[in-house]
Amino acid sequence: METIERYNHLNKYLINKFGERTLKICIDGGFSCPNRDGTCGIGGCIFCGEKGSGEHLNSANSITTQVKNHLNSYRGERANKFIAYFQNFSNTYDTIENLKAKYDAALIDNRIVGLAIATRPDCINEDVVKLLKSYTDKYYVWVELGLQTSNENTAKIINRGYTNEVFTSAVKLLNKNNIDVVTHIMVGLPNETTDDLENTVKFINTHNIQGLKIHSTYVIENTKLAEMYYNGLYETITLEYYLESLLYVITHIKKDVVIHRISGDAPKDILVAPNWNTHKKLILNGLDKLLKEKNLHQGYYYN
Repeated sequence: METIERYNHLNKYLINKFGERTLKICIDGGFSCPNRDGTCGIGGCIFCGEKGSGEHLNSANSITTQVKNHLNSYRGERANKFIAYFQNFSNTYDTIENLKAKYDAALIDNRIVGLAIATRPDCINEDVVKLLKSYTDKYYVWVELGLQTSNENTAKIINRGYTNEVFTSAVKLLNKNNIDVVTHIMVGLPNETTDDLENTVKFINTHNIQGLKIHSTYVIENTKLAEMYYNGLYETITLEYYLESLLYVITHIKKDVVIHRISGDAPKDILVAPNWNTHKKLILNGLDKLLKEKNLHQGYYYN
């Protein structure tokens, strides 16, 4: 069996960092989003569901209860160390006092060694970063920023609500305070071509980022994208196209970037298309097969 690591897997990175397996506790922090409440938009991004990528979370429970339930279940026996991960919507979009109270409500157990915050670049400012930095003495902190694409026209189509310049400013501010940045990109957005993906990768490589999440664009119920799909205004990509796109991203991204994931998971009960999205192993094994066959690895073509 092949043992060559052809790209930087998050699991191995965390083992090297903490000396053992370290897993995430996904948390619904009860946040909103400026792209939903009218601050910069209404309805959110066209692909975003009613729970903001947190369809699998139990938002009825308090933050502390969510963490305790996780640690007291079978999932708490799968590792000795955990990262509190605020996942859905914009988890820096609140007052500093409320942010601190919510983050503290998750950091209740000595097994928790990290704090991960998913948010938008336009919800990053000096005060937020100062708060996040205050946790770095005790915890490993990273911030996830959704870029999705560097094509400003596509950004308008998907109702992203911020410019590339805002993304760049947020990354620089986090860099300045030594907080790791994980960027999200999406393959298969409306009207996007392989050229757009290549330009997005080039754009990311001009920034000092530490992690990358790559998602395929999937359609879920009750979204603007679903409406476009049903009206024939959007077609999903094939698995083959996605695997070739993954191969391009992995081989052109910087070698030291940690690959946090190569597939987004849509709950089966609300997934509209494509069907292959629910078969994660097809994606993982498919990418491994391509890398092995072509004898390629992360950053092979990075210049």
